[in-house]
Amino acid sequence: MKIIEKIGPVLADDDGPVVYSFEYLTPKPSHAGPDAVVDTIARMAAYAPAFCDLTWRPQPPYPEITLSLATRMQALPGVETNLHLTSLSMSLASIDYALATARAAGIRNILALRGDPPEKPGGENAFNSAIDLVRHIRATHGDYFCITVAGYPEAHPCKFPEGSDRATKEGYESDLAYLKEKVEAGADLIITQLFFDASIFLKFLDDCRRIGIKCPIIPGILPITTYRNFKFMTETCKTMVPPEVREKVEELKGDNTALGEYGVELATAMCRELVGRGVRALHFYTMNKDGPAVRVLQNLGLLAGEDTGKVMIPRQFEIEKRLKTGLLAAA
Repeated sequence: MKIIEKIGPVLADDDGPVVYSFEYLTPKPSHAGPDAVVDTIARMAAYAPAFCDLTWRPQPPYPEITLSLATRMQALPGVETNLHLTSLSMSLASIDYALATARAAGIRNILALRGDPPEKPGGENAFNSAIDLVRHIRATHGDYFCITVAGYPEAHPCKFPEGSDRATKEGYESDLAYLKEKVEAGADLIITQLFFDASIFLKFLDDCRRIGIKCPIIPGILPITTYRNFKFMTETCKTMVPPEVREKVEELKGDNTALGEYGVELATAMCRELVGRGVRALHFYTMNKDGPAVRVLQNLGLLAGEDTGKVMIPRQFEIEKRLKTGLLAAA
């Protein structure tokens, strides 16, 4: 089922339930393999996410690994797969093969991205922008896929002047205009890059509405789990980190248990503020770990039961509302 058809009616209701989704990484050979990722996804499917994302790596052998993993994901009970697809370092034939494979597996959702420039120059780029990929998917597959695109609450890093960790006002507005173009080209949904200050997302949401972007916009939430992941993600994404957050992370960097506790606490506070301001959907970057996102959802009162290591389920009133809107298949 297309994501927009599942969550659209819920998000249109200001008093509707809060829906949530989880994102997983295609594993590297040095990490736990696809079987371990599938096991994690299967466990987390018991929490009734609206959908589950799977990231894309364009360099061989990852496309085949990702497509195989996505096919297995889609076959899991309770999982609606949203497959990432990038345009850089991908030939047109490879993109079309990925779309055809996804379609054959019953996957109805694609997150269309430009992707990061390859470390080594060379290779084939079917398209140089996400907007061209969106147009290609629409031209070749019509309305079959729900297309999601990425939004950048602080602007895409390419809009940051050299040597700066912030976009100019002009760069920020330019990035907003480009996002609107992606939506007008055929995107149905926006999921944002991570942030560590809820006010940044809320301003971005207001600015998107101001320029006429009307589709659902879902905030991307990364509960901090380890210092290494925090450094990698914030430096790669050039995410603004509030001074008090950075100070706390530096204080706890030698103790992953304490840092993980703080990460859950911070993510809970941000999500609580977002939900309090009317946001009805949350997207969690899981880093292939089930604990942090689940604990945030429990803290928000969206899961029943205590964190005892056993599966918790969405509260009954949430299940009933989701059944009425088609979010869950009746047992």
